[in-house]
Amino acid sequence: MKLALISDIHGNLTALDRVLTALAEEGIEEIVCLGDAAVSGPQPQAVLARLRELECRVVLGNADAEALTLPDKPPGMDERIREIGLWSIRQLSADDLAFIRTFQDQVALTLGAYSFLGFHGSPASFNDIINVATPEEELARYFAPYSAQILAGGHTHVQMVRRYRDALLINPGSVGLPWEKAHSSEDLYNPLRAEYAVLTIEGGDLRVELRRVTYPFDGLAAAVHDQTMPHAEWWLSDWR
Repeated sequence: MKLALISDIHGNLTALDRVLTALAEEGIEEIVCLGDAAVSGPQPQAVLARLRELECRVVLGNADAEALTLPDKPPGMDERIREIGLWSIRQLSADDLAFIRTFQDQVALTLGAYSFLGFHGSPASFNDIINVATPEEELARYFAPYSAQILAGGHTHVQMVRRYRDALLINPGSVGLPWEKAHSSEDLYNPLRAEYAVLTIEGGDLRVELRRVTYPFDGLAAAVHDQTMPHAEWWLSDWR
């Protein structure tokens, strides 16, 4: 069987549709979205509509929860980012918010011979950050109650595969807002690619593929300009 993992779409339907096109001829049996679907991008309603069409399981991310709670501005947040986030939340209908309320804290599946657990940051909190440098003792606190052999989360916007004891820990990266550091500084920018992962299970064999597909800037810019998203040119200036 084949399972696709997507995460951190952040209202970028242009990127999501590019991924779905790439998956269309693959014989994918299931898609799991690991959270942060709609907020902070130009097409929040359209992304939720596409996820409804897919009828895939969706994990509740921190940005999804913000759509339901409208939290105060976190310390240090750029005011432009805050305004884009609030704008995207205000585009959502009552039906959209009801759909977000169906998102799950975790998704547990049986994939052939393997058990799977999907979450956003960690199983304990969608705000937790797990990366290649997270110490084993910290991972043990997150995963002690669980015995899944495949552990998959998003939140960091950075692709990763690493071992944790007898399990594989996977982050498919970000569909809508992948981050890179510029070579000359610590500044982050968004490359024009959509990231995801495909898991293939055949008998007792497991193959994990981290994938990236590109899409044209003109398509993204057109989607942004068709909306009334604030700070549109500033937002687009982060893309390379």
